[in-house]
Amino acid sequence: MSMMWMRMHGQTWLASAASFLVMWLAMMVVMMLPSALPMFLGTRRRCGSLFCMASGYFAIWLAAGVAVYLFGVALAAMAMRSDFFSRAVPALSGGSLLVAGAFQFTGWKMIGLQRCRSSFGALTSCPDRETGFRLGCKQGAACCVCCSAPMMILVVLGMMSPLVMIGVSVLIAAEKLLPRPEIIARVVGLPAIIAAIATLAGFVRHLA
Repeated sequence: MSMMWMRMHGQTWLASAASFLVMWLAMMVVMMLPSALPMFLGTRRRCGSLFCMASGYFAIWLAAGVAVYLFGVALAAMAMRSDFFSRAVPALSGGSLLVAGAFQFTGWKMIGLQRCRSSFGALTSCPDRETGFRLGCKQGAACCVCCSAPMMILVVLGMMSPLVMIGVSVLIAAEKLLPRPEIIARVVGLPAIIAAIATLAGFVRHLA
């Protein structure tokens, strides 16, 4: 398990969570802003409203970071306490990659991607009647659904790796900005499934 899920010596859980969330938010800004910026500017709102939209958008991603941190800490605690669970971590990683890859081929992915590529995070909306923060939250929620598989791949392969982060960022931007997003989504999903099968096969060979 990655050390990011562990407390440093003398560090409280609150300080550990705050440190993770600051890192997570900074990472989300770097990864998501390039593909989200055209949507923000496309609303043709004033700077104050755009700032509120960005605040709502990244507030949703920050909430997602809380969920990721709690889940990671729980898994790390189980791995530390159970030798059986610790040995099963590679299988869990392979299963996560398999789920992420399969999700890229589902209708839920396509619906989330359509919403994420729309101007206001929904196929039908009344943007003139909504605040910038609310629109940002709506877009952030659509983006979280759309990007759940790439985010799972990021967590499994290593959030602290610059190459992994850059690669996932490029894939997310391609899904949101390039034409034929359904093809790009499947191009992302297929390598994840292949990597999952290879990981699970290696785990089975190790058991044998």
